[in-house]
Amino acid sequence: MQNRPMQADPPRPAQPRNPLHGVTLEVVVRALEAHYGWAELAQRIPIRCFAQEPSVKSSLTFLRKTPWAREKVESLYLFMLRETRRTQRASDSAP
Repeated sequence: MQNRPMQADPPRPAQPRNPLHGVTLEVVVRALEAHYGWAELAQRIPIRCFAQEPSVKSSLTFLRKTPWAREKVESLYLFMLRETRRTQRASDSAP
């Protein structure tokens, strides 16, 4: 066996077109709660952490352990961003 020096991981490529790049799960949950509120979040994504005694902390705990739920939350966040941009463009181009 040869001793080889440890190589550093190659630098990750920048992701300028990925709206989730650099955004923490906490930022996503807080943005969704501010935009929709807990009640509407529970309707859109029917999970207990949004419906029963909702909090950012309990949501983060659940979402970090449950990939399918995190995927749904991230998808809703991306949808919210698209809708927000769309309404801003519409209001900017209105006479």
